[in-house]
Amino acid sequence: MHVFNYLRKLLIRHFLELRWQTFVLVIAAYFFISWVLLRLSGEAAITDLSVFFYWMMVTASTVGYGDFSPTTVAGRYAVSLFVIPVGLSLFGLAVGRIAAFISFQWHRGVKGLKTLHYQDHIVVIGWNGARTLQLLRLLLREMEHQDKPKNIVLCVRVDIENPLPNDIGFVRAESFTSDSDMERASIDKAATIIIDNPDDDITLTTALYCHSKNPTAHSIAYFSEESLGLLLNKHCPNVECLPSVAVEMMAKAAVDPGSSFLHHELLNVDKGMTQYSLRFNFERELSVEDLFLYLKRSFDATLIAIADPSNWQISLNPKLNEQVKPGYVIYYIADERIQFIDWSGINVQ
Repeated sequence: MHVFNYLRKLLIRHFLELRWQTFVLVIAAYFFISWVLLRLSGEAAITDLSVFFYWMMVTASTVGYGDFSPTTVAGRYAVSLFVIPVGLSLFGLAVGRIAAFISFQWHRGVKGLKTLHYQDHIVVIGWNGARTLQLLRLLLREMEHQDKPKNIVLCVRVDIENPLPNDIGFVRAESFTSDSDMERASIDKAATIIIDNPDDDITLTTALYCHSKNPTAHSIAYFSEESLGLLLNKHCPNVECLPSVAVEMMAKAAVDPGSSFLHHELLNVDKGMTQYSLRFNFERELSVEDLFLYLKRSFDATLIAIADPSNWQISLNPKLNEQVKPGYVIYYIADERIQFIDWSGINVQ
């Protein structure tokens, strides 16, 4: 009995260490030997090619429907001594290997070790605990109202697992300037790159690296120290640098009580009016007054600013007679994002 258990464990360990290609060959050899044994035993019905594979799977898995069975004495011995014991072992090993492979791949994804084959996605680089988690949830909320929602990828250096494994992609990198690590996040194919690290120096070097790999992406970098953002803009003028506005918000709230709540509402996509933007694709220029009234009447949206995307000079609270040119970006406040505007339907007197 001890010898049998030893041999069984040795065989199981040997088969578990087999490569997939070898394991498939072993199964193919098992099917072939079984077919030969049954054929030599005179089991013509079972060895018919239209029945054989089905019968082998049912028998090896011990389901045993009973619709086909060996009819000869030699066939029963072949099934009892070879087909069932060997098949049951191989079937169990195959299920175990497949389950282990799926589990292994899932854990690789959770730990951020897999390569993500995404395109036109959003990459969030850096980890700031609850703040990053809130950013991801806000992005997911925004994607719910997009005609073509983008995949979201979190790329971090800290030793954590995917905080939202069912909703976002996850990459753990040793360095944000490592080609091999950042390629796993498909950084060169990203549509938007958001860089937010506790250390401004890392944010700066990461922004420069990402710009070199994907200069056409819409890049956003958050800096606690505004001077570093200005330095980055000198080298990468198309990177949108966000300075910390905590001090300004405190001063504003001190003079105009409730200002912090107002700004929070404008940025909160979960409730209340929120600030959005869209591209003005009308065939000709339109005055701010006409556009303001059209948005208000048609969508109950309030126009608050316009911008020329060629230089990103934003005109906040523009004058009514100011002209909005085709291609301009319109910023507005609304309960939900406007999904579609039929610009041809604008009727201007």
